[in-house]
Amino acid sequence: MQHTVQFLLSAVSAAQFPAPGVPEVAFLGRSNVGKSSLLNTLVGARAAKVSSTPGRTRAINFFAIAGERRMPKMVFADLPGYGYAKISKSISATWPAFIEPYLAERGTLALCVCLVDANVPARANDRQLFEWLRGLDRTFVVAATKVDRLSGNQRTRNLAVLKRELGLEEILPVSAKTGDGIAELWRRIAKAGAGE
Repeated sequence: MQHTVQFLLSAVSAAQFPAPGVPEVAFLGRSNVGKSSLLNTLVGARAAKVSSTPGRTRAINFFAIAGERRMPKMVFADLPGYGYAKISKSISATWPAFIEPYLAERGTLALCVCLVDANVPARANDRQLFEWLRGLDRTFVVAATKVDRLSGNQRTRNLAVLKRELGLEEILPVSAKTGDGIAELWRRIAKAGAGE
């Protein structure tokens, strides 16, 4: 399904965030987890720039999503990836100045979509993110990307290991390539956008 999407702005400070209004959905995850690809699959258009080089997103990129049928109007926020060793420390050191305030203080933030790679073992920085979001009482869903690269047995095994190691009751398997899990993820996004 194609949605009307419009790039709003890139922000590297809280002062640059768009004026709060409609519900917002933040996309978070390690570099190279497939955030931009998933975002593009969700909206059915090439909205977010997909790079073969991890760590290219260095700002929060905001996209307006027009409401269609039962879908409320909302904003998607594509956050910079974390955990990529080759990103310079001078750049990553500035992230807490705008990412943490966005996640902690943004009143219109309705849902955080946290991505993990179904093919990669759990990482400490993923666990830290989920614990931090719980501490903020933020609503979040964890989606395991790139499940199309796994056989049925591998998928079941990897998801079970990720749930156990990350302390999660549920992980939603998704694939930007095949569309697996996209309808269910949209259902969660629409529910959060409607305030449910």
